[in-house]
Amino acid sequence: MEDEEPLHLGTTIKEQPKSTQKLALLPLVFLIYFEVAGGPYGEEPAVRSAGPLLAILGFLIFPFIWSIPEALVTAELATTFPGNGGFVIWAHQAFGPFWGSLMGFWKFLSGVINLASYPVLCIDYLKLVFPVLSSGFPHYLAVLVSTFVLSYLNYTGLTIVGYTAVILGVVSLCPFIVMSLISVPKIDPARWMSLGEKGVKKDWSLFFNTLFWNLNFWDNASTLAGEVENPQKTFPKALFSAGILTCFGYLVPLLAVTGSIPLDQEKWVDGYFANAAEIIAGNWLKIWMELGAVLSVIGLFEAQLSSCAYQFLGMADLGIIPRSFGARSKAFNTPWVGILVSMIIALAISYLNFTDIISSVNFLYSLGMLLEFASFLWLRRKMPAIKRPFRVPLEMLGLVIMCLIPSGFLIYVMVVANSTVFCVSALLTVLGIMWYFLMKLCKSRDWCTFTTSEGSSEEDHHLVTR
Repeated sequence: MEDEEPLHLGTTIKEQPKSTQKLALLPLVFLIYFEVAGGPYGEEPAVRSAGPLLAILGFLIFPFIWSIPEALVTAELATTFPGNGGFVIWAHQAFGPFWGSLMGFWKFLSGVINLASYPVLCIDYLKLVFPVLSSGFPHYLAVLVSTFVLSYLNYTGLTIVGYTAVILGVVSLCPFIVMSLISVPKIDPARWMSLGEKGVKKDWSLFFNTLFWNLNFWDNASTLAGEVENPQKTFPKALFSAGILTCFGYLVPLLAVTGSIPLDQEKWVDGYFANAAEIIAGNWLKIWMELGAVLSVIGLFEAQLSSCAYQFLGMADLGIIPRSFGARSKAFNTPWVGILVSMIIALAISYLNFTDIISSVNFLYSLGMLLEFASFLWLRRKMPAIKRPFRVPLEMLGLVIMCLIPSGFLIYVMVVANSTVFCVSALLTVLGIMWYFLMKLCKSRDWCTFTTSEGSSEEDHHLVTR
């Protein structure tokens, strides 16, 4: 039997302008790295919640039960359906337009709300140097300006963003490398065996959430697949390389600090690595690490905004949203509407106290991941002979087991959510369903022009059939 060909959707069949520069391997590696990690910043609560030994084991073992399955699913599906939109295309191919639309709504919402936190976090670091930015009008103005500047950088092109991510990644990791090298003579391996200080209660919810959010989002870069040079070969290599970089980026500093400094568990909160750097090497390294944190946040913002914008473009190419929403700039060929919409939503949310909203969006992200695993398994059964440039080397039973373990963790994260999160998540999901039927109504009434699954607009289709 000949290999089936996938139904090409949107950018998979549209010819890109010849001047378009495709994303090469190295910048894609660092974009994936920033989608997932962006540096060791944020892993400190794992030590506070469970002690050094369990934190080390967590970052050593958790990639095998969560990150690797997610990365393998991404590698197979992104190379089989290499179009902008990523997971939206997968759900659309597996279960139809309704589930594709709902997947897009869940994931886009989780992406832009995560995006909203990065300018605020960036200003939180800068206010240590410039106290005037701590509150009031200067704080709000700084968030506004930083959001516009960083969004404009994204507008100038994915290639520029990709190589910027390379520079930001290398520079932000340098202080951790220096700290780790300086700490070597001070390391006492016995400190790694500690389960925590006596009297400090284990916080399992914080522990697992810290691992989850520091080793997540491997699939986000799939929304850029249509912009990648030779995605069938490049994506698996990039995912593998980013995985190695991420694991070492977390483990090496964690081993260095827990092994060289006596444990004071209550101090292990976000930002503790900067204080540890001061203890190990002096104030100069602390300042360098805080600067690295700012650069890391910039990289996180750029990678997340790229993912959101190209997902938006992919949804327009699939006909989930009007074709005009997928417009590209003539100067840089970037999806300027996707960038603008993502920026406006993120900017509006950044001025709110949105703790419960973020928790709710994390809930929706978990729903999206369950749908993604289901799409992966169903496509294996629905299209067994389709050409898969990268194929997870397991049969169906092995694939079910591979997806079942991380799915169990997703269900655990959802079950422990509070009632507010359940209510907000349900409301947002209902809005997503209403959006699908609103778009369906717009199509039936010809209120907007949509792209058909064959890649041409419905307006063009009417011209042909008249």
